[in-house]
Amino acid sequence: MLSTNDFIYLIPSIIIALTIHEAAHAVTAMWLGDQTAKREGRVSLNPLRHLDLLGSLLFLIAGIGWGKPVPVNPHNFINPKRDQALVALAGPMSNLLMAGLASIPLKFAGGSLSEFGMTFIFVFLNINITLCALNLLPIPPLDGSKILSLFLPHRLYLKYEDYIHANVSYVLILFFADIYLLKGFLGFSIIQTTIGLLSGLLKTLIFV
Repeated sequence: MLSTNDFIYLIPSIIIALTIHEAAHAVTAMWLGDQTAKREGRVSLNPLRHLDLLGSLLFLIAGIGWGKPVPVNPHNFINPKRDQALVALAGPMSNLLMAGLASIPLKFAGGSLSEFGMTFIFVFLNINITLCALNLLPIPPLDGSKILSLFLPHRLYLKYEDYIHANVSYVLILFFADIYLLKGFLGFSIIQTTIGLLSGLLKTLIFV
């Protein structure tokens, strides 16, 4: 069970990580020619514009969560296939950048940091690594599913887009069944195990 001290570190870390993640999507879409997110006020660092209540609570409970999806109209892009992938990639890359910045004081000033400062930076780094790893998974509607589409031939890309829109609810059911049901029966979750492995690789990259 989480203690009061855990919430002191987790809540601001989650708010900052999710806010910048979603804002990065919105800003990238705007730069690439789609003003939809800007018109809806998503080009902002105001957390209230980006946080999803259920996604934020799940981050506290299960260590996996999400923000409010950024609206994107691919018809406004010059190259919809490429630009949708770039908009999707912007989110997890913003988290990787924040984790990289957080690692600097841990690597070079760890001994001079207070216990509170060290713990907060460590939690903030891990939240960002987890959010990055989660969103690199090629599972709809996560960012990784749109990044994957960049590498598909055009014909397969169109079928893949249709599949995502038609079956996203079923994919989400399987997603949560893996985390809660499979873990209960087998003692592990395929998705959480994959996120753990990917997070380990990202940490190795950051701390090289």
